[in-house]
Amino acid sequence: MPIERVQKVLAAAGFGSRRACEQLVVEGRVSVNGEIARNLPVLVDPATDRILVDGKPVRPEKKVYFILHKPKDVFCTAADPDGRKRAIDFLRGVPERIFPVGRLDADSTGLLLLTNDGDLTQRLTHPRFGVPQTYRAEVAGRMDDNALQRMQQGVWLAEGKSNPAEATIIYRRSQSTIIEIIIRESRNREIRRVLAKLGHKVYRLTRIKFGNLSLKTLPIGAFRPLRPEELKALLRIASGVTPPPAPAARSFRPRPASTARPARGRWPARAAGDKPQGRRRSSRASSGR
Repeated sequence: MPIERVQKVLAAAGFGSRRACEQLVVEGRVSVNGEIARNLPVLVDPATDRILVDGKPVRPEKKVYFILHKPKDVFCTAADPDGRKRAIDFLRGVPERIFPVGRLDADSTGLLLLTNDGDLTQRLTHPRFGVPQTYRAEVAGRMDDNALQRMQQGVWLAEGKSNPAEATIIYRRSQSTIIEIIIRESRNREIRRVLAKLGHKVYRLTRIKFGNLSLKTLPIGAFRPLRPEELKALLRIASGVTPPPAPAARSFRPRPASTARPARGRWPARAAGDKPQGRRRSSRASSGR
């Protein structure tokens, strides 16, 4: 195995964050091949070096991968001093120290990937790999074609112009609109901020897909491990061997959207043969949640 910093090895074995593991070293609680390590950096080979913490051998944790259907008012954080509900609290019976891959803000719901695989997490959240994330939003007001085009092209925010987005109107009503949005880079609450800039407050925002993963019939608040074929495809995306397919290109041809009201508490599904309106290919998706 390659030489690694000891705090990375300890974090992967479940001893806390890398910063917390650095503190273990500073406190003299870590030994490597019989010698106390007190000064950073400490480089080790996990395959050959004997690493102890408080006199006990360090054994790498088994890598685990889960999907959670995150409810509203749940926080994607490892620790919350106010005692609020965290996403990891839903994964009862999982002994490994897991963490979310990216974040959904507390007001948003939907698909959240959790794992203890730090290398995979870094790749899946890095803009270079452009892993697509699909959201469905219900917004205030009747979004017109001009606002949809501006979202597809990017709008100016405080930190600069947002990246172009894949956006499709699913339902358009007199007082609200349901749209589907694909992004490939995640920034802090950007979908909400972009829509607010266009004059449309977000009522609901749900992530329905992440890369090749989908919520399908997973109930709110429930979780499940990734299936072998899902994990294999996700690892291929993260390795860059197989880039995620881009959505099919469509020309922008406005047409009347359905005005049928979906069942209470449920997102509307597209009818068979119904084409989404207002979809345009873009070179890159806008980021945000």
